[in-house]
Amino acid sequence: MKKSDFHYDLPAELIAQAPLPERSASRLLVVPPGEAGFDDRHVRDLPGLLREGDLLVFNDTRVIPARLFGHKAGSGGRVEILIERLQPGNEARAQVGASKPLKPGGRIELDAGGEAEVLGRDGEFYHLRFHVDDALESWLLRAGRMPLPPYIRREPGVDDDERYQTVFARRVGAVAAPTAGLHFDDALLQALRERGVQSGHVTLHVGAGTFQPVRVDDIAQHRMHSEWLNVGAGLVEQVRRTRAAGGRVIAVGTTVVRALESALVDGELQPFAGETRIFIFPGYRIRSVDALLTNFHLPESTLLMLVSAFAGKSRIFAAYEHAVRERYRFFSYGDAMLLWPGEGA
Repeated sequence: MKKSDFHYDLPAELIAQAPLPERSASRLLVVPPGEAGFDDRHVRDLPGLLREGDLLVFNDTRVIPARLFGHKAGSGGRVEILIERLQPGNEARAQVGASKPLKPGGRIELDAGGEAEVLGRDGEFYHLRFHVDDALESWLLRAGRMPLPPYIRREPGVDDDERYQTVFARRVGAVAAPTAGLHFDDALLQALRERGVQSGHVTLHVGAGTFQPVRVDDIAQHRMHSEWLNVGAGLVEQVRRTRAAGGRVIAVGTTVVRALESALVDGELQPFAGETRIFIFPGYRIRSVDALLTNFHLPESTLLMLVSAFAGKSRIFAAYEHAVRERYRFFSYGDAMLLWPGEGA
């Protein structure tokens, strides 16, 4: 398959630039299997769409305020830093935007105070050591800025500090939110519990690579960035009990699918903590989940390829055409879809 096979036209005004006042007020496009018609609902309707005994699996990663600004010591050239991953010793792997590549030993004087020392470079990522007045994670909570996606054409505000996190975020390490989870608030979670729907959590720290375009025409040649995940023994047991009782496993977001698929061993879910580069596109059979709640994804993106693998490419593109026609809101702060597997997907 070619990258161009996953292109679609999207009016710019449908790209959501800010969240709705109420998380669960987002629209929900229900895409049943086969040729059944689409159903225009809202996320708050989810309890009525699920059954007692179903299991929702969330990603509990928490977004780091990972964007920093500064200037090169000496030349004064402006620099933008997007931290990809925290490392021991106040070090980090990061993408750095500057007029010229930085050399080992170079220093970046940070607008928020302190400096970052360039230790080396591996491909598009720099290895930096931060000389700041606290542990790096704690310092970023005060000094960093929320790394909103590049298609949000505004500076992050105070509201984004809360709204670009899920209400169940607890494990710090992501540089992008697992956006399907942004639709859930405490009232919706309570309604789901009252319905008898269970919940469980995995962790996958979403990396900066989630925004990187596919640069090869033959998608089979694309290589994903590595991301860290944890699928715990408790979640594995929840999935087994759910399936044994006839319940369904519903992933909240593509990151949950990637985590669970990475933890499969001979078709069976097993506890796993470590790195994944899994790339899911049509031809890959997703076995770990029975349904997927997800946002609308960018044209030609790996996430659009993943949902096409799950529900079928023609079915997904028909749903996207419907969503554009009905003026759904797209991408991170946009609306959602509830997908069931397509025939042969």
